[in-house]
Amino acid sequence: MLRWINQIHGLRYASLRYFNVAGAIVDSNGVRGEAHEPESHLIPLILDVALGLRKNIKIFGQDYPTLDGTCVRDYIHVGDLAKAHLLAFKALATRERLIYNLGNGRGFTVREVIDSARRVTGRPIEAEELPRRPGDPAVLVASSEKITAELGWVPDFPNLDDIVASAWAWHQQRFGG
Repeated sequence: MLRWINQIHGLRYASLRYFNVAGAIVDSNGVRGEAHEPESHLIPLILDVALGLRKNIKIFGQDYPTLDGTCVRDYIHVGDLAKAHLLAFKALATRERLIYNLGNGRGFTVREVIDSARRVTGRPIEAEELPRRPGDPAVLVASSEKITAELGWVPDFPNLDDIVASAWAWHQQRFGG
């Protein structure tokens, strides 16, 4: 639809396809993070366990063809996402349309995310293993090569522990943990 509006009316557009946005902005203004009701994102759910707000984190499937048998997902820090938005907005001054995937480019298994949260928080995080959910693919990882080549975007927070640590700062502030 955007392509047609571009051709008919000259509307310039950027389509930025996000993968799993995570983390929080931590700067001199404080900590700002995400909050969903109900929460459905893995990292905040794991951090809820670390804070004692949930009994455990559920791992759906342990027999995927991955490093440890759990699903692999790509996580992008919210600050890296904001940086990509600014670059795309500036690029629209000279380009008609932009279409990019935005992710870290490296996937992490569910167990790797849980282990990262354990390292970052220093707290035990109980996990409950359950059968696969129907339709869950084994691996979903973005290729952000196009935005890197065309706009010079590179994530500032490619390290999972850094993403989780910023989310942990937000969770502690939000819940007084």
